[in-house]
Amino acid sequence: MQLKDFYYDLPEELIAQDPLIDRSSSRLMHMDRVTGDIKHKIFKDVIDYLQPGDCLVINNTKVIPARLFGAREETNAKIEVLLLKRVEETLWETLVKPGKKCKIGTKIIFGDGLLVGTVESVVDDGNRLIRFDYDGIFEEILDKLGQMPLPPYITHELKDKNRYQTVYAKYDGSAAAPTAGLHFTKELLEQINKKGVEIANVTLHVGLGTFRPVKVENITEHHMHSEYYMIEEAEAQKINRAKANGHRVIAVGTTSCRTLESATDDLGVLQVKNGWTDIFIYPGYKFKMIDGLITNFHLPESTLLMLVSAFAGKEHIMAAYEEAVREKYRFFSFGDAMMLL
Repeated sequence: MQLKDFYYDLPEELIAQDPLIDRSSSRLMHMDRVTGDIKHKIFKDVIDYLQPGDCLVINNTKVIPARLFGAREETNAKIEVLLLKRVEETLWETLVKPGKKCKIGTKIIFGDGLLVGTVESVVDDGNRLIRFDYDGIFEEILDKLGQMPLPPYITHELKDKNRYQTVYAKYDGSAAAPTAGLHFTKELLEQINKKGVEIANVTLHVGLGTFRPVKVENITEHHMHSEYYMIEEAEAQKINRAKANGHRVIAVGTTSCRTLESATDDLGVLQVKNGWTDIFIYPGYKFKMIDGLITNFHLPESTLLMLVSAFAGKEHIMAAYEEAVREKYRFFSFGDAMMLL
């Protein structure tokens, strides 16, 4: 399967730069994944497609303000550091710009010395392992010094950090938001729950590999990034119970989907576990757990577009994206949503 099979033309003005004031007022494209039939709705209408007994699975990861701006101790040259993955308590895998100024042993000063980083080694893709020294609690210092790591296609400044956070975010660890969840309000979730829909939580800490472009023409040769996930026993029971009783499991976002598919065994039972997943889902994949998917509109030639194509059929998805462009839907992280059922 070729990379070009997942290309579509997107006018730049359709890339959403700002979140809507009301999270649940974004548009919703509902698509029947069997027939490809499309209906145009508002996101809060999602409740009309959910049935009592269904299980809606959300990713409760919390985005950390992972973008730090500092200066080299020796030269005062400006350095940008993006936290990607916590390796040890004080050691992080990071993306550094400009990398050539950050050789092993380089010290980087942040916030007048509130935080000091030392480059310990260079790893895959030129990423740096940086050891941080500080007094106090790292998360509090990060909240004071860090900025939200918005994707590169968002050029507007985000005035409210919470708008790049789901209303149910709980566990710190993501370098990017699970953006399908940004459409939910607490009120909408309460309404869904009152309808008799079970809401289950999983955790997958989203890495910036999500935005890494596929560079190989044969997509099966693409090496997927790994991300850390956790599934607690009570949550697994909710999901397995819904499945065993013949109800649907609907994933909110590709991150919830990847978590469920990573931890479901060959008998279709979700396991209680935590660990790293580098699952790459593309057309031909046989889904073990999910029956429905709520997701945003994804970048051309991205692994996320390949995932939704695997779930609903490439022809259906590419036709839906063409219609979304014609209908001027808003795309990517702060954009509109699709519901595939």
